Amino acid sequence: MKTALSIAGSDSCGGAGIQADIKTMTMNGVYAMSAITALTAQNTTGVSGIMEVPADFLKKQIDAVFSDIRPDAVKIGMVASSELIETIADSLSALSAKNIVVDPVMIATSGAKLINDNAIETLKTKLLPIATLITPNIPEAEVLSGIKIKDINDMETAAKLIGERYNCAVLCKGGHSINDANDLLYINQNLIWFKGDRIDNPNTHGTGCTLSSAIAANLAKGFDICDAVKGAKAYISGALNAMLDLGKGSGPMNHAFNLSGEFAKEAK
Repeated sequence: MKTALSIAGSDSCGGAGIQADIKTMTMNGVYAMSAITALTAQNTTGVSGIMEVPADFLKKQIDAVFSDIRPDAVKIGMVASSELIETIADSLSALSAKNIVVDPVMIATSGAKLINDNAIETLKTKLLPIATLITPNIPEAEVLSGIKIKDINDMETAAKLIGERYNCAVLCKGGHSINDANDLLYINQNLIWFKGDRIDNPNTHGTGCTLSSAIAANLAKGFDICDAVKGAKAYISGALNAMLDLGKGSGPMNHAFNLSGEFAKEAK
């Protein structure tokens, strides 16, 4: 069985972060492992507290995983501090990690900045250069490319700039009022569009975490980047189409929409 490691924060309501990553990787057929960067107290209406783990303990988690069950792919989610970003980058480089998918969580859908300027610079200089694929949304792609994205031409320009700057593949995610649910992959100097239907479901908590984890799972199984993205988009569409409705705010998707079998049955 192939394996994948998620390096991210814990979401106490289970819709994003480590919890979403583990569910997604499991449903996409790989053995999921985790190195937790922070604990959060949150639900579908917001975050009420964050407690980061010490950098030396994060390193111990990563080393423990690699020394025993080596990951076939690694997904990295939100990491808020420069010290933790450096720890991840240095550890993965020393361990010769492969199939590294970075979801560069910097700016929320609302436009709020989620990490400070120093951490963004460390992300740019230390972590992105070792990535196989990065998956920025529109505001994050603006930060990484240095240009304003107003239309699909700007998306293409930004993706090229980011890919050439960090020598990696880039999946520039649509949405944010640009190009609906279509995503753009820049790889090997080629631009590939992945069309998607915008699903009328307000419960989208954790979509970025889920997409990047599904891609990592597919890379772990041996798919190339294009097929990994294609499969991940199909999975997230299915999870959204299941129309799970939990919580008072923007709720989670049903990561287990395709789960069936004896152990999934409810009591009669």
